[in-house]
Amino acid sequence: MVDLRPLTGEPLALDLVNTRPHTADGPLDLLGDVTQLRSWLVLQADRLPEPASDTTLLSDADLAAVHEVREHVAVAVNAARQGERPPTAALDGLNKALSAAPAVPRVGWDGTAVTLATRRSGTPGTRLAALLAEDAAVLLADPAVRKVRPCEAEDCVMLFLPAHPRRRWCSAARCGNRTRVARYYQRHKAD
Repeated sequence: MVDLRPLTGEPLALDLVNTRPHTADGPLDLLGDVTQLRSWLVLQADRLPEPASDTTLLSDADLAAVHEVREHVAVAVNAARQGERPPTAALDGLNKALSAAPAVPRVGWDGTAVTLATRRSGTPGTRLAALLAEDAAVLLADPAVRKVRPCEAEDCVMLFLPAHPRRRWCSAARCGNRTRVARYYQRHKAD
């Protein structure tokens, strides 16, 4: 049985790709509607610079923009982690999302010091898609992308960037324990 909660804690780009787990009934989309997208953003709130209040303004068009970026990220990461050139369409799609809401540094004054903040223009979804595309670009440009691995559980499609070279599962609680229990029962089935 697949855990239907989004996996979090990997680079944001991988967390985005991991919102499409497989179940016994087939693939599932944990960002299938705007409400699910809002819930995922709450889980990621401490990693997102945009104000969380913008999530109430998300529309179906914004969800579509996030889905489009997710598809480009999945294709690009899959190629890059294998040492291959990501398809031009995936890179162009990420660049399109980045261009739609470019990050612009802005200086200001907070009453005691000069501040520097990055702002993006556009709809909440356009800004979110650009932010996710930017995180993906950082991951894709990092040599560590070659270390991204798929979970070794037989029925899992999650990706992770292992902090330890012996890590085999997306999550010990999600897949590791389930796999170990299944192997135990397989070994002891003949007894």
